[in-house]
Amino acid sequence: MAQRPPLLRRVAAALPGLALLLIFPAWPGNGAPSCGVDTPCRIATGEYRIRVPEGWNERTPLGAIVFLHGWRGSARTELRNPAWTQLANQLNVAVVLPEGKDGTWSYPGAPDALRDDFAFFEDLVSDLTRRFPIRREHLMAAGFSIGGSMVWNLACHRGELFSGYAPVAGAFWEPVPESCPSPVPDLYHVHGTEDRTVPLTGRPIGERWHQSTVADSLAVWQRKAGLPVVFPKTAPAQGLGCQRQETGDAVLEVCLHAGGHSLRAAWIARAWRALVHDLQQDRQNDTQDAP
Repeated sequence: MAQRPPLLRRVAAALPGLALLLIFPAWPGNGAPSCGVDTPCRIATGEYRIRVPEGWNERTPLGAIVFLHGWRGSARTELRNPAWTQLANQLNVAVVLPEGKDGTWSYPGAPDALRDDFAFFEDLVSDLTRRFPIRREHLMAAGFSIGGSMVWNLACHRGELFSGYAPVAGAFWEPVPESCPSPVPDLYHVHGTEDRTVPLTGRPIGERWHQSTVADSLAVWQRKAGLPVVFPKTAPAQGLGCQRQETGDAVLEVCLHAGGHSLRAAWIARAWRALVHDLQQDRQNDTQDAP
């Protein structure tokens, strides 16, 4: 059975970006310009914006959710949504909004190849670790629609960058990878059974591109983890119906709802709480296994 290494070894081996963010308007002494909601944090390959919880004392470390917008979205538009302010305050986390190139994301099988988005997210996390004080825990990548598909690809190809992944209504595009080079992640996926934009069964986009069946995307990780290749068949009339599989160090969870192509902040909050809980369990297991 494929498993991730215990949490402490994963953190030690990760790139500097695996982090719990402590975000200041400007960190004294490093010469970094102020950035946040109104002013983007600019890096060589793009930019991102940050919202912190109201009343934060600028000293206490914060967890962070990096959220990837959907097609033709933008970080600036997303931050106008009061749901992100509520989420930051409710969870006491920073919300980081990366800016897609021309409103989209580039990954294997995507319709656009506008920039190397794997390099962009490496740069983004590297910039965070340089620009702001960092604790090496609790950094989650989440995304909606094509942003969710980018999240699946980050988990596959750059799994060391984040502690967990929470895609909504987006999965791999064809060709689905035969295997992923990254360890099996903590992944919390949400999808609507009536989604017609990104159907559970996939769909062609023109003559050249094809969204994959979500079950085929999940099967990549299930096979790597040695788990049964199964997928939930129905959703409850209200709320989420979830299938959860564990490897010992990683969690694969797929939750279905009876709606269409939609996003709720509550689903991101649920994934965050699950990730924090699962990482705490990892730490407890590491302590018990230590000589």
